[in-house]
Amino acid sequence: MKTLRPAFTLIEILISVFILSGAILYTLRVHSDNQHYIQYLSERNKHSLQDSLYLTPNILRYHKSKKSAYDILERYMKVTEDKSRQILKKNSRQIYIPKEIRIIPPPDRRGPRAIANEIKLKDKHSSAYWRFKIQSL
Repeated sequence: MKTLRPAFTLIEILISVFILSGAILYTLRVHSDNQHYIQYLSERNKHSLQDSLYLTPNILRYHKSKKSAYDILERYMKVTEDKSRQILKKNSRQIYIPKEIRIIPPPDRRGPRAIANEIKLKDKHSSAYWRFKIQSL
């Protein structure tokens, strides 16, 4: 009668453990990378909400200056609560506005002209916004 060999040899078990540990390490690495990206995106979303405080009609006059949200908004609203005022004063950005871009239609066509301004708000998570102004003929 034939003797049966064991189901798995020691070498087969070691190889399978090695393969599984490699797969688990790769999965953990991907998970930690994704967690880092998710944290970065959530911070960017939070900062984009705060950036909207700076996009007032008079933002173009603050080229190359560091302003707090309170400095920008005090012309437009009166903040009476001290806690709100302190939060707005802590939130600051470096404002940089490059030279405006004039957009004109081709010479053989009529059309409106436009002026484009890029507004760069620099902080830990910097961002750029565009303002377009269409000029009539």
